[in-house]
Amino acid sequence: MIEKNVKTDFSGKVSEPVIDPTAYVHPLAAVIGNVTLGKNVMVSPCAAVRGDEGQPLYVGDDANVQDGVVIHALETEMNGRPIEKNLVEVEGKKYAVYVGSRVSLAHQVQIHGPAAVLEDTFVGMKTLVFRAKVGRGCVVEPGCILMGVTVADRRVVPAGSVVKTQAQADALPEVTDDYPLKDLNKGVIHVNKGLAKGYLAAKK
Repeated sequence: MIEKNVKTDFSGKVSEPVIDPTAYVHPLAAVIGNVTLGKNVMVSPCAAVRGDEGQPLYVGDDANVQDGVVIHALETEMNGRPIEKNLVEVEGKKYAVYVGSRVSLAHQVQIHGPAAVLEDTFVGMKTLVFRAKVGRGCVVEPGCILMGVTVADRRVVPAGSVVKTQAQADALPEVTDDYPLKDLNKGVIHVNKGLAKGYLAAKK
């Protein structure tokens, strides 16, 4: 389902999702309101990308939003005025949620704005990112909670971690050459780009 948001006191403008022609949104997924999907994005069944409260939501080129993923955000406006604390800034622009190019959001991940996940990062199944920023080239293993922190580039968040202080985030290990999941994201990106292309072709 792809549709406009409704006008409210916390969303004064009605927006239609902007979806690149090479992106694929499964019929059982929902993309609503002020959302941008880049090239080759795959949005899988039962995912919800809902830009009807916090806005805008951005998903970059070659990213994937897998089954059951939720991308949503706290309100970024009230009665026509921006709520700055609920926005994140990436390269000079402000977003409720920013998901960079070549990011994988695995099954049942929740990215709840204000939040940003930067390029080439893998976010493992059932992870929550809220009021947090995850750097480039990170691997967030399954079942983590990241809240109120900034994770530096190329860090590993071990499975099941609860990271709620900046000291905890700063102590996370770096991705090393012998880390077994260091190339996981490349394969996941390849698969999901192929799926997006294949499903689009099958519709024609």
